[in-house]
Formats: sequence, structure tokens, C-alpha cells
Amino acid sequence: MKKLDWYILRKFIGTFVYSLGILLVISVVIDITEKVDDFMKHDLSFWQVVTEYYIGFVPHIAALLFPLFIFISVIFFTSKLAYKSEIIAILASGVSFRRFMRPYWVGAILFGSILYLANLWVIPRANRIRTTFENKYVGRKKDGDDINDKTLRIDTTSYVTFSYYTPKYKTGSDFTLQKIRGLQVYYKLKANRVAWDSTKKAWKLENVSERYINGLQESVSQKADTMLKIPLSPTEMVEEKNMQEAMTTSELNAFIKREELRGAEGLSVYYVEKYRRLSAGAAVVILCIIGVIMSSRKVRGGSGLHLAIGIVISASYIIFLQFSTVFATKASLNPMLAVWIPNFVFGALALFLYRRAPK
Repeated sequence: MKKLDWYILRKFIGTFVYSLGILLVISVVIDITEKVDDFMKHDLSFWQVVTEYYIGFVPHIAALLFPLFIFISVIFFTSKLAYKSEIIAILASGVSFRRFMRPYWVGAILFGSILYLANLWVIPRANRIRTTFENKYVGRKKDGDDINDKTLRIDTTSYVTFSYYTPKYKTGSDFTLQKIRGLQVYYKLKANRVAWDSTKKAWKLENVSERYINGLQESVSQKADTMLKIPLSPTEMVEEKNMQEAMTTSELNAFIKREELRGAEGLSVYYVEKYRRLSAGAAVVILCIIGVIMSSRKVRGGSGLHLAIGIVISASYIIFLQFSTVFATKASLNPMLAVWIPNFVFGALALFLYRRAPK
């Protein structure tokens, strides 16, 4: 890294931080105008709103638009360099275009790594803060609606069924636990009522009947009540919207593994979130390279033309990503392929533009 490289890298970092800061301020102001009635209705203080909500909201918005603002920032400051003929002077001094791109590669990999690491731990924890606040104060039900006829697989052989369950009180009725060996049920437990005991971390069952089945032989026993410890907690009974965004990567992997064991369906959205965290970091590098190649040539339209083209490409990337994600969650497209298709397409575009760029 020479003095010229540090000059370009400082321009890169400074333009990105400045533009991202402006975006975050605008986003916060817009969000406040939408939620100010909820804040006032619950008599929330300024400090409470900041520490319990916006400390999670700001990282969420920053991560969401991180790749696109890297792209816009690169186009903006590089087109300024081109407009002032600085890039022409650099290339005329004998520096190759490949060598000229070195600080851009450094900045892109740096920011891509930051986004990837943030997506592993920081952003999920921020989303947890944000969603907890919204569920509590912004017109959403905290405990969810009552559940009817829900069956869950809790391990390789056991299934539980709630005919009725109330998340608010963590109680239910007509509870059934079945254990299956092959295609045969060898154990069945039924209870008229079930309630979660938070002190013992177990389910309290009332009016319990147990059946042990061995071929044609059966034994039945009755109990007034009993405590049942199973790998199922009340939080797992309620499916929160976008809950995958609030899980760290280790938590997300554990959740997917557990739900696969239970035979759950509709896990594509969790796989999409898992693979998206790495692909977003790769998108930063790809879009940065496209940006520098596009904006390094001096044109009559100046920065305005470059920015207009950049916005079109940014919108195309978002549309492409949304389409592939929908196909993964609603159809049968492989989730990993879905989140990487836009990167493959725009990576090919970056390679094409690089080959066409003046060397």
C-alpha cells in the first residue's frame, strides 16, 4: 500500500461513513414519525426509546442497506476522481488499471468482512432488541394468538399434540404424547390439562392416563397429576414473525437442526437467512468492483450519470434477490442457490466490465 493507495482508501471510507450516516439519520426520522403515537401512548421517555429500540433499529437498517451504499459511495467518489482527471494522471504515470484497483479490493474485503462478522452476532442481537420492543409497544401482540390442534415432533421417536394452547397463560388442554417405534405406537400419554411450571422448567399435567403397548398387550394407568420434562418450552410453541433475523448463527444452526429432527416444514426461510449472511459480505466486494469499473472513466455526464446508472444496477440487484428469495421460500428452489444467484449474475457482470475496461 503506497501513499496513493491510502489516499483512495481514505476517500472510500470517508464517503461511505458520511453517506451511511446521512441515511441512518433520515431512516430514524422517518421511523419516529411513524411510531411517535405508540411512544406517546405508552408514555415512553426519550432515553427509554433510544436504549430499548433505536440501539437495535440503527444496526438493522445499516446492515440492510450496507452493500448498496458501498456501491453508491464507490461510484460517487470515484466519478469525482475521474471528473478531476486524477485517474487519467494515475494511469498515465504507468500504473496499470489492475494496480489502481488495489485499494478498492482492500476496502471491499474490509467492509465485506465487517458485514459478515456483524451478521453472525451483532445484527441478530440488535434485531432481538428491536423486535422485543415492537412486540411490546408497537401495536403487536406479545404472546401471540391461541393455538388449536398443533402437533410437534420433539425427538426421533416422540410427538406431542395440543388440542388447544394459550401462549398468554402458557396452558393448554387435551394434551397427548406419543412414542413411536417404526410404525407402531408403544407409549401414549394423555392429559386433560397442561400448564408450564417456570420454576421446575417442566409441564404440569392433570388427569393423566398412560398406555404402554406391546403388540396385543396393553397396560393402562391413571394419575391425578404429574410433572413432565420434555425438550419443549413455551417459547417454541409460538412462531414469531422474522424470528430468524433475531438468532445468532450458532442459534440459527441449532434451531434448524432441532426442527429437522422434529420433521418441521417450511424451514427454507431459515436456510435463506443462514446463507444470506455470507452472501451479503460477498455482495459488498462484487458491487464495489462494479462501481469502480463503471465510474473510473471520465464522461460528459459526470457524477450524475454514474449515480443514475448505479441506482439502476442497485435496484436490479434488489429485485433479483427478492425474486430468488421468494422462489426459495415459496417454491422448491435451493435456498443456498437462491441467495447466491444475484452474486453469480453480478459477479459475471463485474468480470465482463473488467475485461472491457481500459487497461
